[in-house]
Amino acid sequence: MEFQVNGRTVYAATGGKPFDTARPVVVFIHGVAMDHSVWSLQTRWFAHHGHAVLALDLPGSGRSAGPMPGSIGDYADWLMRVLDAVGVRQAALAGHSMGGLIALDAAGRYPECVRALALLGTMAPLPVNPEFLGLALANDHKAIELMNDWSAGRRAHVGGNRVPGLWQIGDCIRLVERAAPGLLGAGLAACNAYADGPVRAAAVGCPTLILLGGRDQMSPLAKARPFGESIRGARTVLLPDAGHMLPIERPDEVLDALRSVF
Repeated sequence: MEFQVNGRTVYAATGGKPFDTARPVVVFIHGVAMDHSVWSLQTRWFAHHGHAVLALDLPGSGRSAGPMPGSIGDYADWLMRVLDAVGVRQAALAGHSMGGLIALDAAGRYPECVRALALLGTMAPLPVNPEFLGLALANDHKAIELMNDWSAGRRAHVGGNRVPGLWQIGDCIRLVERAAPGLLGAGLAACNAYADGPVRAAAVGCPTLILLGGRDQMSPLAKARPFGESIRGARTVLLPDAGHMLPIERPDEVLDALRSVF
């Protein structure tokens, strides 16, 4: 599905069903330098079980035109314009990593527009290792390799994909390689600079799910769990052996958790 926001094309996958605003709307927001495809299983299930689905390509990612917004707050403002463009007044938001920061900021600033919230592999603040950030800003391929090495749990490093012949780390490397030059560095810089997370978390009033991987090196459990506990009434689900790329690494468990809140 394509539509216009600020005169620029936005692409969103709808899970194989026409987008129908008469149904409860669920919006899926990917992480840095990814695209809508990371949510393939979850979007298809919701679309075929009574929901209207938008799995967005963020500006400059996938099939959506750039440029990317300059900050997490700007992304959240853009997200509200997306809802306006498709005629939606309220939606559930599921965000992974940077997408979680965008969803959090939107839920904290636009509570009337968010009926439920799911944050996967997300914490705020979300600091980025300076050397890693420098490599990404320099468009050094090593940043892509490090990102995907750190993002995978142990099982993903040695195989373990439910679909024979697929390799999570290799697939994710190719996905990030397709991103526009500079997108990875700019996205990581936006995450690193985002300082409003605690204030937005305190303002969240909708049902909230926090989904964490016990072996996540990008959003370490020791810091991510206290962040989740700072959101009033939030429920935390821990996948002990999972890494950072939860929608891909543990698609069934992620779907089960999302069904409980959406």
